[in-house]
Amino acid sequence: MALRAQFENNDDIGVFSKLTNSYCLVAIGGSEAFYSVFESELAETIPVVHASIAGCRIIGRLSVANKNGLIVPGSTTDVELQHLRNSLPDTVKIQRVEERLSALGNVIACNDYVALVHPDIDRETEEIVGDVLGVEVYRQTLANNVLVGAYSVLSNQGGLVHPKTPTSELDELASLLQIPLVAGTVNRGSEVLAGGVVVNDWCAFCGMSTTSTELSVVESVFKLNEAQPAGVTNNLRASLIEAMS
Repeated sequence: MALRAQFENNDDIGVFSKLTNSYCLVAIGGSEAFYSVFESELAETIPVVHASIAGCRIIGRLSVANKNGLIVPGSTTDVELQHLRNSLPDTVKIQRVEERLSALGNVIACNDYVALVHPDIDRETEEIVGDVLGVEVYRQTLANNVLVGAYSVLSNQGGLVHPKTPTSELDELASLLQIPLVAGTVNRGSEVLAGGVVVNDWCAFCGMSTTSTELSVVESVFKLNEAQPAGVTNNLRASLIEAMS
């Protein structure tokens, strides 16, 4: 299922939340309506944790996470770190990193197996990402943008990337990540995908102004309705051929 939500009239819900297969983080101080969208869908399967990072609510852009681990910037306080440790499942490793590019969510995109990172990220941070998240790490750009974390959203089922990504780059990335990729937008044409959508293997949350077409692309590429991208295009092709013959 792909659902729409807003954080205090803001459609960039990916800025204020982080979703993985084993937990979900949401920013503190939001409205009950925002939390209820997440909790009604997730609370039975994974914990929904209210948190802040470095005193900020933009937790989605400051942290990088998958089911194995959570990496937060060096500015995260001890109290915040302790709260995360107490709230998340014991299997999740939590690590603070001293990284110049401290908005980690903007410079790293990952699922449970692979991470794409900003070309200028510290070698040490790259190793920590590999260890804590249990992923293979690749330095990458997307349509000449270095902020790979902001311009792509990945799950283990599929990925959505910057709409201006050339086809050749899309094919190369798809074979590297071993998942189907689609170039697209959210929130009525926004290219900052990670700002507008959070996703795991069985559900996605998009900003309120995401159009129904964008929503159906999200559901299709992340296989949320088991509508696999290949199946969708095949059906489309078959109906087109039928109509033409």
